[in-house]
Amino acid sequence: MTPKYLGQASALPTSPEAAVLDYVPNPRVGQRYMVRFVSPEFTSLCPVTAQPDFAHLVIDYVPDATIVESKSLKLFLGSFRNHQAFHEDCTVGIGARLFDEMKPHWLRIGGYWYPRGGIPIDVFWQSGPPPEGVWVPAQDVPGYRGRG
Repeated sequence: MTPKYLGQASALPTSPEAAVLDYVPNPRVGQRYMVRFVSPEFTSLCPVTAQPDFAHLVIDYVPDATIVESKSLKLFLGSFRNHQAFHEDCTVGIGARLFDEMKPHWLRIGGYWYPRGGIPIDVFWQSGPPPEGVWVPAQDVPGYRGRG
């Protein structure tokens, strides 16, 4: 498993489908622990208006044999900047792809989307119940309160 992007100059992939996610061996196989990635400035495009949408993503997972290499994840998430999709499709698609490819013990994603038309949309997906004995902290992203 030689990472494609690590240590290389890397252009942003043209689409999520073109993005390659790299996985490397888990340095702590046999130990149960949780990994959290936060992307507070995630962007994609509305599939109807092509206007930008913004979200705060929180990805939590309990690795098994592999972990996702963070630079490839950053490039994958960045590939959504010109991708037109609904909030639900982006959030669930990211979680499902990571789960299907990495095969962790457990994975969840919270997509906290900023208001569109005055309505914030939060989307949550997880692969199943969290494993016993693993500390799974709350995602602690406050609900949108506007300017008041």
